[in-house]
Amino acid sequence: MKNTLYKPELLYSNGGFIANGGVLVSENGQILEAPRKIDPSSTKIVDLPGKALLPGFVNVHSHSFQRLIRGKSESRVISGKDFWSWRWTMYHAASQLEPQDVYDVARMVFFEMVLAGTTTVGEFHYLHNAPNGQPYDDPNLLSKQVIAAAQSVGIRIVLLRTAYLRSGYELPSDPGQIRFFESTSAFLENMSALVHNSSAPSSEVRFGVAPHSVRAVPLADLKKIAAWSREYKLPVHMHVAEQVAENTACLREYGATPVQLLSRERLLGPDFTAVHAIHISTDEIAMLAEANATICSCPTTERNLGDGIMAADHVMAAGISVAFGSDSQVQIDPLEDARELDYHLRLRQQERAILDQIAAQTLASRLFDCATVHGARALDLPSGGLTPGSFADFFTVDLNDVSIAGHSAEDLLPIIVFALNRSAIRDVVVNGRFILRDKKHALQEEIISRYQETHRKVWPNTRTGGPS
Repeated sequence: MKNTLYKPELLYSNGGFIANGGVLVSENGQILEAPRKIDPSSTKIVDLPGKALLPGFVNVHSHSFQRLIRGKSESRVISGKDFWSWRWTMYHAASQLEPQDVYDVARMVFFEMVLAGTTTVGEFHYLHNAPNGQPYDDPNLLSKQVIAAAQSVGIRIVLLRTAYLRSGYELPSDPGQIRFFESTSAFLENMSALVHNSSAPSSEVRFGVAPHSVRAVPLADLKKIAAWSREYKLPVHMHVAEQVAENTACLREYGATPVQLLSRERLLGPDFTAVHAIHISTDEIAMLAEANATICSCPTTERNLGDGIMAADHVMAAGISVAFGSDSQVQIDPLEDARELDYHLRLRQQERAILDQIAAQTLASRLFDCATVHGARALDLPSGGLTPGSFADFFTVDLNDVSIAGHSAEDLLPIIVFALNRSAIRDVVVNGRFILRDKKHALQEEIISRYQETHRKVWPNTRTGGPS
């Protein structure tokens, strides 16, 4: 078997682009140190003229089934005025799905991610039970459906199986959440079975643990789940401080905000990713920084839901790594998330380029790192860059695309970060294998057709949106 050398017109390198570079990939899908001279007898050459090659994006936070509510909740008549009432629409979609539907929707989402240059997804998965709230004979059936969907598309998945124990502090169980609920013991048993019985290669499928939030997982249970996760050295992801009401309820229950509670109980660490972390104080930023935790920001979803604006300038100045997630799938475009992180601050502060030159790093390079290397760190993966030993995950862009026409090697990265259209993405490679070639995926017609069938089933008329 031969190694493969990918030779684009321009190659991403250290925050810029170089000509006449290449990426050498082993037969098992890892990036190798490229020798000065290539032996054509042992190396396959893949020329990529007119294209730039960049590391693949890492989507740290996804709820794939929520793709079904895109465009369905953009009315107060249907979904109310805030995050809490928006959930009615989400619960309706969740209540309708059979296992095959979960697979078909996830394939559509993952295919769309690939079209946007994403090579790894962290799927924060909490749809566990049958529509009547009872576990399936295999309690991991829906987790396995999502994993199978990722494998079908070719995207790498880190399945972040989610613990969801209650509706909230001093709240009755919400009937819209019956497909999410498990006991702590059942969650740990099911999580263990999923991890230890998986036969998929670790280069394609990995796992993490996701206690949903402080409102959904009481502290005693959270400590048990975190201890189990750390015993098996799995990443821990959790919604943190997305809503002011979440902080208020946590203060009533524990006398502390979510970040204060997690810090006090020593639950933060380098393996911990706080999803959203919008409503946090300067002291809480310091707690996350001291723990070397990551924050996953989801700007397109946070903007859509009216969650608020994450203080990325203060967070980054404290040295905290920030990654991105598509979350509710209202829009799947990692570069849109990247640019919004700065744009939201510009609107608030009425200045430009707020995140530029923090630790002497350019704005475009910083935002691109958030979409790549910081995401890989959050999911504990050897990816996000084009360095030897990393997974060979990358995508190409058409240098003649209208959205980036008029570039040079020196200014191509900021043009890509702030202007690239998804239509410019031509090829996507995961583990050294093309899963998108010249904008074509082998299964795209089937994927779209099956998704449309599920969509028609869930939304038989366009006015559907409240609780079922």
